[in-house]
Amino acid sequence: MVLLKMKFTQQRRVRLAQGLWLLSWLAVFCGVFVFCLGVYLKTELIRRAEVMDNTEIHVVPNILIMVGLASIGTNWFASRICQDSLDASRFPRWKMLLMVWFAVAALLCYLLLIVVVLSYALQGHLEESLKVGLRNGIRFYKDTDVPGRCFQKETIDRLQMEFRCCGNNNFKDWFEVQWVNNRYLDFTSKEVKDRIRSNVDSRYLLDGVPFSCCNPASPRPCLQYHLTDNSAHYSYDYHAEELNLFTRGCREALIKYYMGLMNSTGPGVLSVILIQVSVILSMRYLQTAVEGAMALENPEADSEGYLLEKGVRETVQDLKAKALAMLHFGQVEPNADGEAPEDAEKGADNTEEKAASSSAAS
Repeated sequence: MVLLKMKFTQQRRVRLAQGLWLLSWLAVFCGVFVFCLGVYLKTELIRRAEVMDNTEIHVVPNILIMVGLASIGTNWFASRICQDSLDASRFPRWKMLLMVWFAVAALLCYLLLIVVVLSYALQGHLEESLKVGLRNGIRFYKDTDVPGRCFQKETIDRLQMEFRCCGNNNFKDWFEVQWVNNRYLDFTSKEVKDRIRSNVDSRYLLDGVPFSCCNPASPRPCLQYHLTDNSAHYSYDYHAEELNLFTRGCREALIKYYMGLMNSTGPGVLSVILIQVSVILSMRYLQTAVEGAMALENPEADSEGYLLEKGVRETVQDLKAKALAMLHFGQVEPNADGEAPEDAEKGADNTEEKAASSSAAS
């Protein structure tokens, strides 16, 4: 049973080849788009690597980069086939490579579908990674003189100003860590001594936040310290005041940003998949139509093009048989005695040598 059979004249085959050539180059540009999208997402993830605990989310841009490069080469290859499809002397050289081309193109579509699924499925991993990474970043904020953490303060400050956020969940996260380096504390001061003694871990904790938490859009000068003390500031209510700080936590801001990036890739990647599938189907029609005309030994004769020569089940079985045949190709087949041909030849040689030696002895 031939599936989706169509009649092709010479003129119709020419139009199909021309249209497929244009579609192939469109798919090449789509591959460039996918590659650039992967590079951009990868760059954005690397920029925030210091506030992420793991790199599982990098699988999305890695697949995009790989598929983008492969798509560029695959569809450029398709454009070359289109140019030679109507030349009876040049098309046969592509006949064996076309099966490989179909397999690679189908694999690219499958990988792009995986990207779309992962873009939504990895939100939980991203949230957990940012939760741990931001918590460590805030804890190491003061370690400006520790190797490996020297730029942690700059990273957190730039992050909070760029995304207009404060802390991991909110600004109160800064109350639980010592974010001022000991070199900037006056240990002869009674206030400093009292704060350190009041903490079981001997840390200098205070109800304050770094300057990067201040909201420049607020009309009131920024309040960084004594945020929970209503008497420390004029006309100030801790529970009612906006505190002139960014009220959103950085984890929420980063999750919204990254998930926005990855979710926006969904429609774009789906469009690329549709274009790639169109190239595959058109290429199959062109292949079968041209091969049909060549079988008639008349390149200008009418021919039939189709997607599958047999039913889906029969086609799958044939492909499976061909794959198994390729796996067994080159393996040595045993003879009737269960010996490999090489072993049989060696045995025959040994027999001949023994016979010759016995005749010489006699």
